[in-house]
Amino acid sequence: MANLKRTSLYAPGTNPSFMATVPFFNEDCIVYDLEDAVAISEKDAARFMVYNTVRYHRPKDKYVLIRVNGLDSEFLDDDLECAVRARPDAIRLPKVEFPEQVKKVDERITEIEKAAGIEVGKTKLWCNCESYWGALNCQAICEASPRVEAMAIGAEDYTASMRATRTKEGKEIEYVRNMVLMGCRAAGVEALDVVFSDINDTEGLIRDTQYSKTLGFDGKTVVNPRQIDTVNSIFAPSAKEIKYAKRVMAAIEDGRRRGVGAVTLDGSMIDKPMERRAETTLAQAKAAGIKID
Repeated sequence: MANLKRTSLYAPGTNPSFMATVPFFNEDCIVYDLEDAVAISEKDAARFMVYNTVRYHRPKDKYVLIRVNGLDSEFLDDDLECAVRARPDAIRLPKVEFPEQVKKVDERITEIEKAAGIEVGKTKLWCNCESYWGALNCQAICEASPRVEAMAIGAEDYTASMRATRTKEGKEIEYVRNMVLMGCRAAGVEALDVVFSDINDTEGLIRDTQYSKTLGFDGKTVVNPRQIDTVNSIFAPSAKEIKYAKRVMAAIEDGRRRGVGAVTLDGSMIDKPMERRAETTLAQAKAAGIKID
């Protein structure tokens, strides 16, 4: 896990003051937006500003994405041309419903990379699951291209597609949360949970984020800089988790030195999933700047 994805914050492509400010917050990922936050009449201006920001004024120590317009949009081809040549870490695709859509985008990105002299495959993809079709096809979407690195849930559009009512409790999104988690884990990509839209309800944000982490999500999209530190702190490994992970790895190393095949800790057998979980915890702690020694 080379890059933490605990928090992703959108920066509208036509808001130069916010685009200049956003690198100074503590989010792990910046998403420069060409889609929802940009009026139709401003699409060209947004591309110009986002391209120049990412290509020539790229924020340091941030994972940088560009969200393009919809896969059936008249703006998509120009967006991809701009986004790939700007050389972000990834492009975020809205409202992905079928694996064929990802494959088509993959082919177009490959063409642009070759024309621009960019290493083929360097531009990664994040796919947004925002409908029942996206939920039903999430594993196939994640496996549609080796470029796919993460999938995120868009709860507002998903619940609209289901004719459901969006609530803070989130019972109406239990299915999509579990489908996306299972699809991402099966495909080996990271899973990002829904936005908590009430920026004034810190207690609600804490409960929702703790639940996200308990389920197994890797991070969350945030809608306001005030949410960043709360979400980051919850998704960072706790001192207790780090201590246990270190004990697991120490027990495994001791067993290897002694030539023992089966290793136990506190009376329980250490299996491969426990080892992978411990490795992930320590990698997350290291990426978050937490001293583990």
